[in-house]
Amino acid sequence: PILERGAADLRSELRGNGEDMIGLGIVRQSTANTLAVARAVQAEAEKVREGLPESITLAQSYDTSVFIEEAINEVYKTLAIATALVVLVIYLFLGSFRAMLIPAVTVPVSLIASSIVLYALGYSVNLLTLLALVLAIGLVVDDAIVMLENIHRRIELGEPPLLAAFRGARQVGFAVVATTLVLIAVFVPIAFLQGSTGRLFTEFAMAIAAAVAFSSVVALTLSPVMCSKLLTRHEKQAGFYGVLERGFTRLAGVYRRGLEAALNAPLWTGLALLVVLGATVALFRVVPSEFAPKEDRGAFFVLVTAPEGTSYARTVEYMRDIEQRMMPLIESGEATRVLARTPGSFGATEVYNTGRGIVVLAPFGERRSGWTIIDELNGKLAEVPGVRAIPIMRQGIGARGVTQPVQFVIGGPNYEELAKWRDIILARAAENPGLTGVDSDYKETKPTVLVDIDKTRAADLGVSIQTIGRTLETMLGSRRVTTYLDRGEEYDVILEGEESLHRTPQDMTNIYVRSELTGRLIPLSNLVTYHEAADSASLNRYNRIRAITIGANLAEGYTLGEALQFFEDVVHEELPPVAQVDYKGESLELKEAGRSVAFIFGLALLVAFLVLAAQFESFVHPFIIMLTVPLAVAGGLFGLYVTGQSLNIYSQIGMVMLIGLAAKNGILIVEFANQLRDAGKGFREALIEASTLRLRPILMTAITTLMGAVPLIFATGAGAESRAVIGVVVFAGVAFATVFTLFVIPVAYQVLARHTGSPEDTAHELARLGEMERKV
Repeated sequence: PILERGAADLRSELRGNGEDMIGLGIVRQSTANTLAVARAVQAEAEKVREGLPESITLAQSYDTSVFIEEAINEVYKTLAIATALVVLVIYLFLGSFRAMLIPAVTVPVSLIASSIVLYALGYSVNLLTLLALVLAIGLVVDDAIVMLENIHRRIELGEPPLLAAFRGARQVGFAVVATTLVLIAVFVPIAFLQGSTGRLFTEFAMAIAAAVAFSSVVALTLSPVMCSKLLTRHEKQAGFYGVLERGFTRLAGVYRRGLEAALNAPLWTGLALLVVLGATVALFRVVPSEFAPKEDRGAFFVLVTAPEGTSYARTVEYMRDIEQRMMPLIESGEATRVLARTPGSFGATEVYNTGRGIVVLAPFGERRSGWTIIDELNGKLAEVPGVRAIPIMRQGIGARGVTQPVQFVIGGPNYEELAKWRDIILARAAENPGLTGVDSDYKETKPTVLVDIDKTRAADLGVSIQTIGRTLETMLGSRRVTTYLDRGEEYDVILEGEESLHRTPQDMTNIYVRSELTGRLIPLSNLVTYHEAADSASLNRYNRIRAITIGANLAEGYTLGEALQFFEDVVHEELPPVAQVDYKGESLELKEAGRSVAFIFGLALLVAFLVLAAQFESFVHPFIIMLTVPLAVAGGLFGLYVTGQSLNIYSQIGMVMLIGLAAKNGILIVEFANQLRDAGKGFREALIEASTLRLRPILMTAITTLMGAVPLIFATGAGAESRAVIGVVVFAGVAFATVFTLFVIPVAYQVLARHTGSPEDTAHELARLGEMERKV
């Protein structure tokens, strides 16, 4: 607990909604659950209220758990919507309620099994694990859909359900295992992300990997059994089922003609692939980058800084003015609490030129965007003379404390040189409309009186340096000289001069010191000279070098990546080569996360390729399949560009996911084409038939994945910004990759895989399978 005194303490003040108050802050331990702590505090508060006098009220002012709880509730809603959409898509594709049940059962089984894994690993139910489960809904049904569609097709061709279940399961079993292993292999490298962000996304990766793994088990075991018991052949293609089947027949015909045209002109398909690769590179440069999306957290802070040396009383006046400018938010109903604290730091301090405001906003849906409110308030606070007041919305991932997102550090040989470089950068930053509240942590505004002692004269007169120092300390400040005991309590004895007699440096002429030789009092003005100067309140170092940190907020539409690039360009253009550049806070997180995710993306590509190579026992087939990855990445980047989103930690994780999601369609086509070739069909005939027959499961799995992402894109409420980003990447990437995969993979297979595979090697295996089928 951290106690903040109000008007009862002459050196601190805390006000809430314009009234004096005493604040009690509860800080959870690092291993504690925020929601559990908040509920326990609220329960204790109810007990305390019962014993309070009627004149005293106990109210909750600022609670970080409110945003977390609202965000989790929003994810639960998204989870339910995604489940309903996925099940609906399955029904529309199959036209049968009984057939719909088979993949639908996979959803609860996989999610429950994934939750058990999270519990066993000691992970919590948080925003990222819930987000993983939302995305998993569109993935866990994929294997069951592939299995169901293949068995369903064989039954419609006249095979008995039991035999169709056996043959169908054997036919697509390899593809199911391959897609599952690739997806899991893609998520495993995410565990190598460093720092707190890495730990959080490790839970995200484990949640999806566990759900996908269990869905594969269900697809290979439970789904064939359910197919053999629930599916029957439709004797007549009438009603909704008939319309559905005729529609798919026409679609398959259109696709077959388009595929044959693409196979006859492979050069054009190759050129299209090269154009997409070029567009991917261009989009990487165009799409802005930041560490995490700007979230409306439901509350924001106002950091107030008055000139150095400002007295506590004057700072209180500043805070009262700022408080009055924030109070209209209460009157309009857009805020529920406005807190103002002077000074801005917790606990005992000797710095009184700071303050802090906290604005707790009304629930989502009852107000404007928090960022709109901040922009409006920024203009009002800029009118307060003689003080800097900067509104800051504290962010979630990577945020430590309340700091500005831009934390740009310059290092150099000495502070005088650094101050010149700082002035150059600040002048350029003032011309950039994307930056607001630009400031530095080195300001020569602290008034200082430098006292020079005439050591020779002091020694001649018998006055020691220690005596002069102690006298100045006592008369101009205060000094503890001893303690005394009274009835078991120990008290400090503090000497200090009369404050009214020592307000200016000239008042030192009224101070006397005693000579140790003669015992006479000697005016201090005979022994010292002084001059006034200004200096910085602190001399900071970063990574063991002298450094100045420049901080700034971001205007609407301006990203952190653009801001850091701007500062880097200024340093390159204006400062000498000896200037060193570094980063702090969210800026440092952005730089480190960008490097980490680039490494993770490359590692995921390599792992996925090796897993496929081990399964196909070939390097050609995995290469063909991995051609879908740049298509998916291009789609994801295009989605970010169109929707105005940024490339951040969420969208980058979405890009890693696309490796596994895109490879899935290629696996289905390549594996079935290999099977048909092994069965004795011609190369081109096997390729066209495999692509055409796999059209329905490819579209079904793609659309179910898209439907799982749709609720994320249109999410509202707490945390919607982060969910929308990853939803856009998955939706656009999968949609783009699916359309192009249907043509690029067959054309690449025709060009590269003509001399792969050997039907003679599989003759014995086919004979063995035939014997097993006869037994079935």
